[in-house]
Amino acid sequence: MSSSRQGSGDVSPGSRTALATVEELQARITELDPLIAAVCTPNPDALTDAARLDTERDDGRVRGPLHGVPVLVKDNVDTAGLPTTAGSLALADQPPPPDDAPLVRRLREAGCVVLGKTNLSEWANFRGSSSSSGWSAYGGLTRNPYALNRSAGGSSSGSGAAVAAGFADLAIGTETNGSIVCPAALNGVVGLKPTVGLVPQKGIVPISHSQDTAGPMTRTVSQAAALLTILTGGGTRYEEHCSGDDLTGVRIGVPRGPLWGYSTGLDQVSEEALQLLSQCGATLVDHLNLPSPGGDEDQLNVLSYELKVDLAAYLATRVDGGPRNLADLIAFNKAHADKELQWFGQELFERAEATEGLQSPVYVAARLSALRAGRDGIDNLLRDNQLDALVTPSYSPAWAIDLVNGDHVLGSSSSHAALAGYPLLSVPSGTVAGLPVGISFHGTGRSDATLIRLAHAFETARIKAHGPFPRPEFRQWV
Repeated sequence: MSSSRQGSGDVSPGSRTALATVEELQARITELDPLIAAVCTPNPDALTDAARLDTERDDGRVRGPLHGVPVLVKDNVDTAGLPTTAGSLALADQPPPPDDAPLVRRLREAGCVVLGKTNLSEWANFRGSSSSSGWSAYGGLTRNPYALNRSAGGSSSGSGAAVAAGFADLAIGTETNGSIVCPAALNGVVGLKPTVGLVPQKGIVPISHSQDTAGPMTRTVSQAAALLTILTGGGTRYEEHCSGDDLTGVRIGVPRGPLWGYSTGLDQVSEEALQLLSQCGATLVDHLNLPSPGGDEDQLNVLSYELKVDLAAYLATRVDGGPRNLADLIAFNKAHADKELQWFGQELFERAEATEGLQSPVYVAARLSALRAGRDGIDNLLRDNQLDALVTPSYSPAWAIDLVNGDHVLGSSSSHAALAGYPLLSVPSGTVAGLPVGISFHGTGRSDATLIRLAHAFETARIKAHGPFPRPEFRQWV
């Protein structure tokens, strides 16, 4: 099976009406989503919205290049009239948010059709340490369309799987540490985690205000760039940085060490990616070292302290009568343990509930340590070697789903950018035994446009060398 939309990079509907496009995608979701459970809440108004946007186009009122283009939104982003659950039954029975998150409002103002909400790892994979990516009590288990018994990654599992499955070319994910780039890599799509602060975080169920950001998950880099332009308010037209595959004069660093060497097949595909970058004219500065991003305890402290404060602030925006804070959620999960706690616990919630506020010396010290580890590691390497960006493998190939024991991730390269609040962009690089893998471009703060330029050049070169990326077959992987 393959999508009728091949994702050439054009995000406009062309001569087709938005209504016809939405009807086609809804039919595809009805046919194939039972296999992967990527879309947890369809938008019942999508056809009406599409027809209205077609009328505007017919009247000569075109809002921009995304006019009439369908988009899916992760189910931790407030979307007026649709449930926003973060995958939890604690929010599933509450009234939908009355207002769109600012990023959703920007999508609508740009003429996008919200097709529905995508499933996620419950509470964005920050409730229990043995969670399985892609599972939530509300949305069930999202599966990888390339291998139905393998993980779709987390926590933006549904967004990555939906784009790969051809349910929409555009989707919104969110990331704290790897939650956009991981499912992007595992599902063979583009995932862009912007610099923290570029996209408004209001109206998004949080973990950490210092690390959280929403971002694009798309078929192509140019689509991600166009979507980022809308999400950030249009001040920068990121799609203008998608201009061919000439990287003459660009210097890209290749940190080795712990970011390589955990998957032989991934390393082989990544070495081929380096050759393509070199053929594009880039100067590769190899065998660099990116220091370890610091102790796990500091990172965990930052997320724990910020979760308690940030989640209470978000819950205060929802209608009275539902959970108001982390203690309420912990109590709800215990009362509904047969459904909420059937696969893993909530020790991360309990750890966060025990924290003492953002004035705590423990939090302040952990935040400074984590920030320095992330920023100094990236910035020092860029400065000392006069680099424009870094490139690494993204994530290990998709691991077998194991709801009993949780995820089995061999390795990744998202932590430095996460701690620093810096951008990270994963783009498909090839396959390992039929499973998609990607490479990631890293940069300093607000270097998003540079990363888009590099990723687009690589994508263009890879397609010239190897043809379009293979499409999923919705089968078990042996």
